[in-house]
Amino acid sequence: MRVLITGGAGFIGSNFVRYMVRNYDYDIVVLDKLTYAGRLENLEDVIEDIEFIKGDICNSEDLARVGDCDVVINFAAETHVDRSIKDAGVFVKTDILGTFNLLEFSRRHDLTFIQISTDEVYGSIEEGSFKEDDALDPSSPYSSSKAGADLLARAYYKTYGLPVMITRSSNNFGPYQYPEKIIPLFILNALRDKPLPLYGDGRNVRDWIYVLDNCEAVDVVLHRGKKGEIYNIGGGNEKTNLEITHMILDELKKPKSLIKFVQDRPGHDRRYSLDCTKIKKLGWKPKHEFKEALRSTINWYKENQWWWKPLINQSNTV
Repeated sequence: MRVLITGGAGFIGSNFVRYMVRNYDYDIVVLDKLTYAGRLENLEDVIEDIEFIKGDICNSEDLARVGDCDVVINFAAETHVDRSIKDAGVFVKTDILGTFNLLEFSRRHDLTFIQISTDEVYGSIEEGSFKEDDALDPSSPYSSSKAGADLLARAYYKTYGLPVMITRSSNNFGPYQYPEKIIPLFILNALRDKPLPLYGDGRNVRDWIYVLDNCEAVDVVLHRGKKGEIYNIGGGNEKTNLEITHMILDELKKPKSLIKFVQDRPGHDRRYSLDCTKIKKLGWKPKHEFKEALRSTINWYKENQWWWKPLINQSNTV
Protein backbone atom coordinates (compact mmCIF):
# COMPACT_ATOMS: atom_id res chain seq x y z
CA MET A 1 0.00 0.00 0.00
CA ARG A 2 1.21 3.50 -0.83
CA VAL A 3 -0.03 6.05 1.71
CA LEU A 4 0.08 9.82 1.26
CA ILE A 5 0.27 11.63 4.60
CA THR A 6 -0.24 15.37 4.22
CA GLY A 7 1.02 17.56 7.04
CA GLY A 8 3.30 14.72 8.01
CA ALA A 9 6.03 17.02 9.32
CA GLY A 10 3.72 18.55 11.91
CA PHE A 11 3.08 17.39 15.45
CA ILE A 12 0.43 14.67 15.10
CA GLY A 13 1.38 13.95 11.50
CA SER A 14 5.03 13.22 12.26
CA ASN A 15 4.09 10.97 15.17
CA PHE A 16 1.74 9.10 12.84
CA VAL A 17 4.42 8.77 10.16
CA ARG A 18 6.79 7.33 12.75
CA TYR A 19 4.07 4.97 13.97
CA MET A 20 3.35 3.73 10.43
CA VAL A 21 7.01 3.22 9.57
CA ARG A 22 7.50 1.13 12.70
CA ASN A 23 4.36 -0.98 12.26
CA TYR A 24 3.86 -1.51 8.53
CA ASP A 25 5.84 -2.23 5.41
CA TYR A 26 3.96 0.43 3.43
CA ASP A 27 5.34 3.03 1.09
CA ILE A 28 4.90 6.29 3.00
CA VAL A 29 4.84 9.59 1.13
CA VAL A 30 4.82 12.80 3.19
CA LEU A 31 3.69 16.08 1.64
CA ASP A 32 4.30 19.11 3.85
CA LYS A 33 4.70 22.82 3.20
CA LEU A 34 7.14 23.15 6.13
CA THR A 35 5.52 26.19 7.70
CA TYR A 36 6.53 27.30 11.19
CA ALA A 37 5.07 24.18 12.86
CA GLY A 38 6.02 21.69 10.16
CA ARG A 39 9.70 20.82 10.51
CA LEU A 40 11.97 18.20 9.00
CA GLU A 41 13.47 17.85 12.48
CA ASN A 42 10.20 16.13 13.43
CA LEU A 43 11.00 13.34 10.96
CA GLU A 44 14.75 13.16 11.51
CA ASP A 45 14.77 9.54 12.69
CA VAL A 46 12.57 8.21 9.86
CA ILE A 47 13.46 10.47 6.93
CA GLU A 48 15.39 7.65 5.20
CA ASP A 49 12.34 5.40 5.40
CA ILE A 50 9.88 7.69 3.64
CA GLU A 51 9.51 9.77 0.50
CA PHE A 52 9.29 13.44 1.42
CA ILE A 53 7.83 16.10 -0.89
CA LYS A 54 7.87 19.74 0.08
CA GLY A 55 4.55 21.02 -1.17
CA ASP A 56 1.31 22.82 -0.42
CA ILE A 57 -2.08 21.07 -0.44
CA CYS A 58 -3.51 24.30 -1.86
CA ASN A 59 -1.34 23.84 -4.96
CA SER A 60 -2.64 21.24 -7.41
CA GLU A 61 0.75 21.11 -9.14
CA ASP A 62 2.34 19.98 -5.87
CA LEU A 63 -0.26 17.24 -5.52
CA ALA A 64 0.46 16.08 -9.06
CA ARG A 65 4.04 15.32 -7.96
CA VAL A 66 2.80 12.65 -5.56
CA GLY A 67 2.14 10.01 -8.20
CA ASP A 68 0.12 6.86 -7.60
CA CYS A 69 -1.11 6.09 -4.11
CA ASP A 70 -3.96 4.23 -2.43
CA VAL A 71 -4.85 6.35 0.58
CA VAL A 72 -4.71 10.03 1.54
CA ILE A 73 -4.60 10.86 5.26
CA ASN A 74 -4.95 14.60 5.71
CA PHE A 75 -3.22 16.00 8.80
CA ALA A 76 -2.34 19.24 6.98
CA ALA A 77 -4.03 22.21 8.65
CA GLU A 78 -3.58 25.47 10.44
CA THR A 79 -4.55 24.58 14.00
CA HIS A 80 -3.88 27.30 16.57
CA VAL A 81 -7.00 29.14 17.75
CA ASP A 82 -5.15 32.32 18.73
CA ARG A 83 -3.57 32.58 15.29
CA SER A 84 -6.96 32.05 13.64
CA ILE A 85 -8.41 34.98 15.57
CA LYS A 86 -5.61 37.21 14.28
CA ASP A 87 -5.64 35.95 10.67
CA ALA A 88 -8.68 33.85 9.77
CA GLY A 89 -7.98 33.93 6.04
CA VAL A 90 -4.95 31.64 6.29
CA PHE A 91 -7.10 29.05 8.05
CA VAL A 92 -9.87 29.24 5.47
CA LYS A 93 -7.36 28.78 2.67
CA THR A 94 -5.42 25.85 4.13
CA ASP A 95 -8.14 24.03 6.01
CA ILE A 96 -10.98 24.41 3.49
CA LEU A 97 -9.43 25.08 0.06
CA GLY A 98 -6.57 22.69 0.80
CA THR A 99 -8.97 19.94 1.80
CA PHE A 100 -11.02 20.60 -1.34
CA ASN A 101 -7.91 20.15 -3.50
CA LEU A 102 -7.11 16.87 -1.75
CA LEU A 103 -10.65 15.63 -2.19
CA GLU A 104 -10.50 16.43 -5.90
CA PHE A 105 -7.14 14.68 -6.14
CA SER A 106 -8.61 11.65 -4.37
CA ARG A 107 -11.72 11.64 -6.57
CA ARG A 108 -9.68 11.76 -9.79
CA HIS A 109 -7.53 8.83 -8.67
CA ASP A 110 -10.21 6.85 -6.77
CA LEU A 111 -8.40 6.99 -3.41
CA THR A 112 -9.56 6.40 0.13
CA PHE A 113 -9.57 9.69 2.01
CA ILE A 114 -9.24 10.15 5.78
CA GLN A 115 -9.83 13.64 7.14
CA ILE A 116 -8.18 14.36 10.48
CA SER A 117 -10.43 16.73 12.39
CA THR A 118 -11.01 17.96 15.93
CA ASP A 119 -13.53 17.89 18.76
CA GLU A 120 -13.66 21.69 18.53
CA VAL A 121 -16.05 21.48 15.57
CA TYR A 122 -18.84 20.56 18.01
CA GLY A 123 -18.35 23.65 20.16
CA SER A 124 -18.72 23.70 23.93
CA ILE A 125 -20.85 21.33 26.01
CA GLU A 126 -21.78 21.88 29.67
CA GLU A 127 -22.78 18.29 30.48
CA GLY A 128 -22.52 14.96 28.72
CA SER A 129 -20.43 14.19 25.65
CA PHE A 130 -20.75 14.80 21.93
CA LYS A 131 -21.61 11.95 19.58
CA GLU A 132 -20.63 11.85 15.93
CA ASP A 133 -24.09 12.79 14.66
CA ASP A 134 -24.46 15.85 16.91
CA ALA A 135 -24.75 19.23 15.22
CA LEU A 136 -21.59 21.23 14.59
CA ASP A 137 -21.34 24.55 16.43
CA PRO A 138 -17.76 25.84 16.07
CA SER A 139 -16.72 28.98 17.94
CA SER A 140 -13.44 30.11 16.37
CA PRO A 141 -12.22 30.67 12.81
CA TYR A 142 -10.00 27.61 13.33
CA SER A 143 -12.78 25.25 14.37
CA SER A 144 -15.10 26.73 11.74
CA SER A 145 -12.56 26.05 9.00
CA LYS A 146 -12.18 22.47 10.21
CA ALA A 147 -15.97 22.06 10.31
CA GLY A 148 -16.11 23.33 6.73
CA ALA A 149 -13.52 20.76 5.69
CA ASP A 150 -15.49 18.00 7.40
CA LEU A 151 -18.67 19.00 5.57
CA LEU A 152 -16.84 19.03 2.25
CA ALA A 153 -15.44 15.57 2.92
CA ARG A 154 -18.91 14.24 3.79
CA ALA A 155 -20.31 15.84 0.63
CA TYR A 156 -17.74 14.05 -1.50
CA TYR A 157 -18.84 10.75 0.03
CA LYS A 158 -22.53 11.46 -0.47
CA THR A 159 -22.27 13.06 -3.92
CA TYR A 160 -19.44 11.16 -5.58
CA GLY A 161 -19.20 8.01 -3.49
CA LEU A 162 -15.62 8.85 -2.54
CA PRO A 163 -14.56 6.50 0.29
CA VAL A 164 -14.19 9.09 3.03
CA MET A 165 -13.75 8.69 6.78
CA ILE A 166 -13.34 11.44 9.38
CA THR A 167 -11.67 11.31 12.78
CA ARG A 168 -12.32 13.95 15.45
CA SER A 169 -9.86 13.78 18.31
CA SER A 170 -9.65 15.60 21.60
CA ASN A 171 -6.59 17.64 22.63
CA ASN A 172 -3.39 15.81 21.75
CA PHE A 173 -0.14 16.10 23.66
CA GLY A 174 3.27 14.47 23.39
CA PRO A 175 6.71 14.93 21.79
CA TYR A 176 7.32 17.23 18.82
CA GLN A 177 4.39 19.55 19.60
CA TYR A 178 5.13 23.13 18.62
CA PRO A 179 5.29 25.29 21.77
CA GLU A 180 2.28 27.49 21.18
CA LYS A 181 -0.14 24.95 22.66
CA ILE A 182 -0.60 24.95 26.41
CA ILE A 183 1.33 21.82 27.45
CA PRO A 184 4.61 22.35 25.53
CA LEU A 185 4.46 26.13 26.07
CA PHE A 186 4.03 25.77 29.81
CA ILE A 187 6.71 23.08 30.03
CA LEU A 188 9.28 25.26 28.27
CA ASN A 189 8.31 28.39 30.19
CA ALA A 190 8.53 26.53 33.49
CA LEU A 191 11.92 25.06 32.58
CA ARG A 192 13.17 28.62 32.01
CA ASP A 193 11.34 30.11 35.04
CA LYS A 194 9.16 32.26 32.83
CA PRO A 195 5.47 33.08 33.51
CA LEU A 196 2.80 30.62 32.44
CA PRO A 197 0.02 32.75 30.84
CA LEU A 198 -3.27 31.10 31.81
CA TYR A 199 -6.45 32.32 30.12
CA GLY A 200 -9.38 33.56 32.22
CA ASP A 201 -9.92 31.64 35.44
CA GLY A 202 -8.18 28.53 34.15
CA ARG A 203 -11.33 26.43 34.55
CA ASN A 204 -11.84 25.59 30.87
CA VAL A 205 -12.04 21.81 30.53
CA ARG A 206 -10.37 19.75 27.83
CA ASP A 207 -10.19 16.01 27.26
CA TRP A 208 -6.56 15.02 26.72
CA ILE A 209 -5.20 12.16 24.63
CA TYR A 210 -1.59 11.09 24.26
CA VAL A 211 -0.61 11.46 20.62
CA LEU A 212 0.36 7.80 20.15
CA ASP A 213 -3.11 6.72 21.28
CA ASN A 214 -4.56 8.97 18.59
CA CYS A 215 -2.16 7.49 16.03
CA GLU A 216 -3.37 3.99 16.89
CA ALA A 217 -6.97 5.14 16.56
CA VAL A 218 -6.33 6.57 13.08
CA ASP A 219 -4.67 3.28 12.18
CA VAL A 220 -7.79 1.41 13.33
CA VAL A 221 -10.00 3.67 11.23
CA LEU A 222 -7.73 3.16 8.21
CA HIS A 223 -7.91 -0.62 8.41
CA ARG A 224 -11.30 -1.28 10.05
CA GLY A 225 -13.35 1.88 9.62
CA LYS A 226 -16.52 2.04 7.57
CA LYS A 227 -16.58 4.34 4.57
CA GLY A 228 -18.65 7.48 5.08
CA GLU A 229 -18.38 7.34 8.88
CA ILE A 230 -17.08 9.77 11.51
CA TYR A 231 -15.17 8.54 14.56
CA ASN A 232 -14.62 10.45 17.80
CA ILE A 233 -11.25 9.80 19.45
CA GLY A 234 -10.87 10.85 23.08
CA GLY A 235 -8.53 9.97 25.91
CA GLY A 236 -11.09 10.10 28.71
CA ASN A 237 -8.92 12.56 30.63
CA GLU A 238 -10.97 15.68 31.31
CA LYS A 239 -8.84 18.28 33.08
CA THR A 240 -9.12 21.99 33.64
CA ASN A 241 -6.30 24.10 32.25
CA LEU A 242 -5.47 25.01 35.83
CA GLU A 243 -5.09 21.33 36.75
CA ILE A 244 -2.76 20.79 33.80
CA THR A 245 -0.71 23.81 34.84
CA HIS A 246 -0.36 22.55 38.42
CA MET A 247 0.67 19.09 37.22
CA ILE A 248 3.42 20.52 35.02
CA LEU A 249 4.74 22.77 37.79
CA ASP A 250 4.64 19.95 40.33
CA GLU A 251 6.51 17.56 38.03
CA LEU A 252 9.20 20.19 37.39
CA LYS A 253 9.22 21.26 41.05
CA LYS A 254 8.50 24.85 40.09
CA PRO A 255 6.49 27.36 42.18
CA LYS A 256 2.82 28.15 41.54
CA SER A 257 3.86 31.81 41.52
CA LEU A 258 4.86 31.28 37.87
CA ILE A 259 1.15 31.17 36.95
CA LYS A 260 0.01 34.43 35.39
CA PHE A 261 -3.72 34.78 34.77
CA VAL A 262 -4.35 36.76 31.58
CA GLN A 263 -7.43 38.09 29.79
CA ASP A 264 -9.48 35.30 28.27
CA ARG A 265 -9.47 34.94 24.50
CA PRO A 266 -12.64 35.71 22.51
CA GLY A 267 -15.09 32.82 22.05
CA HIS A 268 -13.18 30.54 24.43
CA ASP A 269 -15.14 27.27 24.69
CA ARG A 270 -15.70 26.15 28.26
CA ARG A 271 -15.69 22.37 27.93
CA TYR A 272 -15.06 19.71 25.30
CA SER A 273 -16.08 16.08 25.75
CA LEU A 274 -16.42 13.18 23.31
CA ASP A 275 -18.42 9.98 23.34
CA CYS A 276 -16.01 7.41 21.85
CA THR A 277 -18.30 4.37 21.92
CA LYS A 278 -18.22 4.06 18.14
CA ILE A 279 -14.47 3.65 17.68
CA LYS A 280 -14.20 1.43 20.75
CA LYS A 281 -16.51 -1.00 18.95
CA LEU A 282 -13.73 -1.33 16.37
CA GLY A 283 -11.43 -2.60 19.11
CA TRP A 284 -9.59 0.58 20.03
CA LYS A 285 -9.04 2.08 23.44
CA PRO A 286 -6.34 4.44 24.78
CA LYS A 287 -3.37 2.62 26.29
CA HIS A 288 -1.46 5.44 27.98
CA GLU A 289 -2.29 6.55 31.51
CA PHE A 290 -2.47 10.34 31.60
CA LYS A 291 -0.03 11.14 34.42
CA GLU A 292 2.63 8.82 33.05
CA ALA A 293 2.19 10.15 29.52
CA LEU A 294 2.45 13.73 30.76
CA ARG A 295 5.58 12.87 32.72
CA SER A 296 7.07 11.21 29.63
CA THR A 297 6.23 14.30 27.57
CA ILE A 298 7.85 16.64 30.10
CA ASN A 299 10.97 14.47 30.13
CA TRP A 300 11.10 14.51 26.32
CA TYR A 301 11.22 18.31 26.29
CA LYS A 302 13.81 18.32 29.07
CA GLU A 303 16.03 15.91 27.14
CA ASN A 304 15.60 17.38 23.64
CA GLN A 305 16.69 20.99 23.88
CA TRP A 306 18.21 20.64 20.40
CA TRP A 307 14.65 20.46 19.09
CA TRP A 308 13.07 23.44 20.86
CA LYS A 309 15.89 25.91 21.47
CA PRO A 310 15.98 27.07 17.81
CA LEU A 311 12.27 27.90 18.11
CA ILE A 312 12.64 30.37 20.94
CA ASN A 313 13.79 33.28 18.79
CA GLN A 314 11.36 32.41 15.98
CA SER A 315 8.18 32.35 18.06
CA ASN A 316 6.30 35.14 19.75
CA THR A 317 4.73 32.62 22.11
CA VAL A 318 7.83 31.06 23.68
